[in-house]
Amino acid sequence: MSASSVGSYPGPRGQRGRGPRKVAWASKRWSSSVGSASSYGHLLSITPSNSGYAPSVPEREPCQPHLPPFCILGCSNLAQFILHAHDHTSQDEFQRYFKKKVTWIDLLTVLGINKLDVPVADKDSVISKAIMKPDFKVRYIQVQKIRYVWDFSSKQFHRVGSLEDSNTCYEIHQKFGAGLTRREQELRRLVCGPNSISVEIRPVWKLLFKEILNPFYVFQAFTLTLWLTQGYIEYSVAIIILSIISVGLTVYDLRQQSVKLHHLVEKHNRIIVTVLRKHEGSCKMESRYLVPGDVLVLEGQKLSLPCDAVLLDGSCVVNEGMLTGESVPVTKTPLPSMDNSMPWKTHSVEDYRRHVLFCGTEVVQTKRANQGPARAVVLQTGFDTAKGDLVRSILYPKPLNFKLYRDVFKFIVCLALIGVLGLIYATCVYVIREQPVADTVAMALLLLTVAVPPAIPAALTTCIVYAQKRLKKKKIFCISPQRINICGQINLVCFDKTGTLTEDGLDLWGVTPCQSSRSPNFHSFSSGRPVPFGPICKAMATCHSLMVLDGKIQGDPLDVKMFEGTKWEIVEKEETPSEQSKSTTSDPCMEGYEPAEATVEGIKILHQFPFSSSIQRMSVITQELGKTSYDLYTKGAPEVVAGFCKANTIPPNFQKGLKFYTSQGFRVIALAQKALSEDTDLQSLEREDLECNLTFLGLLVMENRLKTETRVVLEELIAARIRIVMVTGDNLLTAVTVAKNSGMISSSSKVILVEASAPKGPSSATVTWRLMEKTHLDSPEVRILLNGTVFARMTPGQKSTLVEEFQKLDYYVGMCGDGANDCGALKVAHAGISLSEQEASVASPFTSQIATIQCVPELIREGRASLVASFAVFKYLTLYGMIQFIGTSLLYWQLQFFSNYQYFMQDICITLLVCLTMSLTHAYPRLAPFRPPGKLISPPLLLSVVLQVCLAFLVQTFAFLIVKLQPWYSELRSHSGCPPGDKPLSPGNGTANATVATDRVLSYEGSTLWPLVTVHCIIVAFVFSKGKPFRKPVYTNYIFCCLLCLQLGVSLFLFFADFDVVYKWMGLLCTPMLWRVYVLLMLLLIFVVSFWLEDVFLQNRRVWATIKAWCRYRSSSQYRKWQRRLEREASWPPVNQREFAHGSKGYLNLSYHHGDKEV
Repeated sequence: MSASSVGSYPGPRGQRGRGPRKVAWASKRWSSSVGSASSYGHLLSITPSNSGYAPSVPEREPCQPHLPPFCILGCSNLAQFILHAHDHTSQDEFQRYFKKKVTWIDLLTVLGINKLDVPVADKDSVISKAIMKPDFKVRYIQVQKIRYVWDFSSKQFHRVGSLEDSNTCYEIHQKFGAGLTRREQELRRLVCGPNSISVEIRPVWKLLFKEILNPFYVFQAFTLTLWLTQGYIEYSVAIIILSIISVGLTVYDLRQQSVKLHHLVEKHNRIIVTVLRKHEGSCKMESRYLVPGDVLVLEGQKLSLPCDAVLLDGSCVVNEGMLTGESVPVTKTPLPSMDNSMPWKTHSVEDYRRHVLFCGTEVVQTKRANQGPARAVVLQTGFDTAKGDLVRSILYPKPLNFKLYRDVFKFIVCLALIGVLGLIYATCVYVIREQPVADTVAMALLLLTVAVPPAIPAALTTCIVYAQKRLKKKKIFCISPQRINICGQINLVCFDKTGTLTEDGLDLWGVTPCQSSRSPNFHSFSSGRPVPFGPICKAMATCHSLMVLDGKIQGDPLDVKMFEGTKWEIVEKEETPSEQSKSTTSDPCMEGYEPAEATVEGIKILHQFPFSSSIQRMSVITQELGKTSYDLYTKGAPEVVAGFCKANTIPPNFQKGLKFYTSQGFRVIALAQKALSEDTDLQSLEREDLECNLTFLGLLVMENRLKTETRVVLEELIAARIRIVMVTGDNLLTAVTVAKNSGMISSSSKVILVEASAPKGPSSATVTWRLMEKTHLDSPEVRILLNGTVFARMTPGQKSTLVEEFQKLDYYVGMCGDGANDCGALKVAHAGISLSEQEASVASPFTSQIATIQCVPELIREGRASLVASFAVFKYLTLYGMIQFIGTSLLYWQLQFFSNYQYFMQDICITLLVCLTMSLTHAYPRLAPFRPPGKLISPPLLLSVVLQVCLAFLVQTFAFLIVKLQPWYSELRSHSGCPPGDKPLSPGNGTANATVATDRVLSYEGSTLWPLVTVHCIIVAFVFSKGKPFRKPVYTNYIFCCLLCLQLGVSLFLFFADFDVVYKWMGLLCTPMLWRVYVLLMLLLIFVVSFWLEDVFLQNRRVWATIKAWCRYRSSSQYRKWQRRLEREASWPPVNQREFAHGSKGYLNLSYHHGDKEV
């Protein structure tokens, strides 16, 4: 079953595209695969360009609806504007406001002239419109490294730093082909700024200042100051040391990242380039002085490009590993100079990138044009370039939108409110008791600080640090540690196919020629013999973009394998002037190893139309040595190439044969040929005119094997109920077969194909893909997203958009790819995992040195363990604070508190060590079929905290009241022995050591509450350290278990030991042994109730499932809502139906027939 649709959108930097798309999905009843092959049309929505802000607003009027609004606050030379970060990928999703200054440039003064006629080559450019006449001033703002100038004609801000996309191919050649004058360069340099990607090494003092101004650290500083003034030196010093270490490590990491990023871009600003100046010739200069419109002269040496440039003459071989993650040479062709009214990017709609040399890529080879060396006009400079955009994505990353971090802040605010209540309570008690004002204020503030443990930030950081170290041991490196916890919530993972699920390379399997190609019916490469000489052999030997660099054939791995199957070789030969006049490039000849079989000496490639993922094909024009005629060879996706071939040359069983191979998981490439007359003008080549009426030659079949780990890993993810999706640019049937072989789609599932294609002529498009509105609930795109398993024929931009659409449905999305065409998707996913270490993957949160998908379950396991550990530590610290808060509040009732060493035992010897070791428990080796809770403010966690607090309050209050009723109780306190069980110590027994009732520490209440508080903290530390199903059992954390046993033993020893020295040091009073046994029974009751609450009730999934059923609770996630809706629709999916939309909406075709079979 299939469907059709169309989609186009203004993609990155303005490109547009259309093309067929295919979709399929799988579920319990249905199996599906989704594919898309639009030039640059994104799959479901129109998203803003990644190039940053595009502010454009009236000066004193409402701002344009599609742009961030500005609000003028002043109109002086340093007038200030407020920039509203609105709905932009580089903006803060919380819509915070930024204040920016407008800077004025007096061009007359700076350039040192009296009158100035605007010296720009392009009179309609943004620069020309930004000059205020007759004062010749320019004003601009700078936002996130991007400069915007004020357009005085349209009263809007416009981005500057690049040539306008409205220029046609002819205009670019005419306006900028001869270069800029010196005065034009100076003017553009003033307005656009320097061509530099400068990342300052942030001073340590700035990083430190920013870190310590964190609100929590400010509160912590206040707390520690108060404690130090009250003489609580030991714990205060310990927390100060821990905070200094924590802040120091954070500042060190930030500093190292800043240094690494600085070194990454430092060389970019000091490259020596050759620039062509109008009327002056060429000259050498530093790249930081380049401006948009300059003409670069590209000579034979290797060059790291310092800007984005459009190639005007000649050709270049470029290594774009920085952008794509693959160190595969790419051939760049010159921008045609024909005169038309179409913008140059629109004219090159199939792939304008083939004319663009991107900043940061390396020119490894240049080839001269007829008139001289290769030339390119500077398109974009500085942070407007491709490399600048990559650096900006690191400097201004997409903010984490994880509920845990928002909930932590809310929880701390609640704790602070409880502390405020304690402050009011303490104030009332001390005022009623008529205590000095100084004591009242000090004690009230002290109780306020008890409720908010100062170790919270350090403890939460510790969980992530331990998880990061465990990942590092597994060769998984992380540049965004905060995302580790997010990995614990991942419920959908997108995988690239080639190089990720399958082996990186392809192996030749066979060739199936067309019967009319005068070749045998089938040739297998397993025999080791090359393909027989003929049209297919010629196509395989020439239709590629390979080159010889440093004595080695380099290029796309598919092209390398295809060429090796011919047993030919590439030979560099010098061209004669007559040959150069016919050739647009200087590519080498192709010569065979066995001239006895071949009828030609060699074949020369005269012109290349490079492969484009958007149009899925490439072509070359060749000439056999010794002949005057030419040939055109084309290779590409079979369904695409067949559309350009003459119908009578396509075998009648073409579709059947293609399906035969793709259904077995083979990669299939179609080959075609066309003879050209010898009078063909190679200087005015139009691809569309040449790639038509081709002769179909046959199919090249290549094998792409699954990696050995793929099926095992996918089965583990499926067992864990984590949805898996394949996103690939390959053929749909090939992708479906790989999905079946890998276990993504079960053999019993029914596969439904959905295809989206562009309109042809007057025919309407099928399935119009448009931006999904929240009110449009009947959108078929959402249903496909919910059920899609394989998305094929996807461009890199569509992969990114697909991930974003999944996120809109409230999925936590992981993306795993080899970095080749997945960089955008890796950056926008919640957890992007790159299997490549190229520079292109520098912005990916995670990188695996082991290039298998085994890193995905490892990362999810560690994420779940870290998330559970973070919850456990936070709950423990909350309970520790509240337990201590209750005990301190009870003692405040009689104007007393715990001694410093009692606090020291609780804070340092127990709590601090627990926080440092609780997270050492490793992740459980098997993924559970459910995720850990992702919300801190949720019923199980809130009940856990509330019930534990209530338990602590009841037990402590009971002990506090009941101790007063004991016959041996007395308000006189003494360290001279224990009172007998039936009466208090007599005044004569140690009267000299007895204290009055106003002592602030010694009391039987304090001696009773201290063991209850201390051991209760140990109990909750054990109870919260739950192992399965997300972490290993607690006993595997040897350090933690030994520490708990030691802490429990020491605490009980201090309570039960009858040593006056110990009691005096701790500030405790000796009590009768029977009372100590009663206290021990209270602690046993606390353990039993706490363990039952956590393990039997709160952590019992069956109990909560029953409660949810009673309350008729339904998940509020968007994908859950749609799943429930689809379950009620018996007609979904609409097999063998067609739904037609009205007007321009297009129509939905969810089924087509292949004879009597349903696909």
